[in-house]
Amino acid sequence: MTALGLYNYWIVIFLMMVGFYIVIASNNLIKKIIGLNIFQTSVFMLFIFMGKVAGGTAPILADGIENYSNPLTHVLILTAIVVGVATTSLGLALIVRIKEAYDTIEEDELIALDTERDMEEANIQTKDIDN
Repeated sequence: MTALGLYNYWIVIFLMMVGFYIVIASNNLIKKIIGLNIFQTSVFMLFIFMGKVAGGTAPILADGIENYSNPLTHVLILTAIVVGVATTSLGLALIVRIKEAYDTIEEDELIALDTERDMEEANIQTKDIDN
C-alpha cells in the first residue's frame, strides 16, 4: 500500500495531534473539552477504518460473497459515542459549577485562586494555634 492509499489514517493522526495539542496548550476548560472530543472522534474513526475490509459486505450469508466486514467495531463505536456524549455533558456541567463558584473557567486563574485560599486557611490555622 502506498502512503496516499492510507490517507484516512493520516487524517486520524492529524486529528489526534490537534485534539491532544488543544488539551495540553489551552487554559480554558471549554477548549479542553473540545480538544478531548476531537481526540475522541479521531479514535472512533481509527476503529471504524480498521473494521472495514476492502470489498467486504455486511455479514449476511448470501451466495457468492466471500469477504465480510466485522460489525463489532461499529457496535463498539456506537456505544463509545453514547459514553462520549455523557462524559462531555458531565464535563460541561462541572464547568458551569466551577464558573459559578470561582467566576472563571481559566485553569491558571483557578490554580491561583485555590493556592490563595489554601494560604489563607493556613494563616487562619496558624493564628488559632498561636492564640
